[in-house]
Amino acid sequence: MNRFTKNQRKKGFTLVEIMIVVLIIGILLAIAVPNFIKARETSRTKSCQSNLRQIDAAKEQWAMDTRASDGAACAMGDLVPDYIRRAPECPTSGTYTVNAVGTLPTCSQAGHSL
Repeated sequence: MNRFTKNQRKKGFTLVEIMIVVLIIGILLAIAVPNFIKARETSRTKSCQSNLRQIDAAKEQWAMDTRASDGAACAMGDLVPDYIRRAPECPTSGTYTVNAVGTLPTCSQAGHSL
């Protein structure tokens, strides 16, 4: 006689059901992970561009206060702490170059520019 009667069933998942669930999760991850990585890189680029705008605004303010003309040398030390509370840091470990008055500041990372 069978161990289980007609009204009793073994409870649990079959191997096929578990494999289907794992496959679905894998497909969802394959779709989500590249989008997450792209969104993170876009966020870092926009954060760097925002830092460059702050440096540029501080440099222009410094130039007006010191009556510096276009082409005058300006360094981060001239801007911190009077025009910027502290020197901004690139989210991807790039370095900022303030550049002369009248030119845009730059970042050493490719794609991070105004």
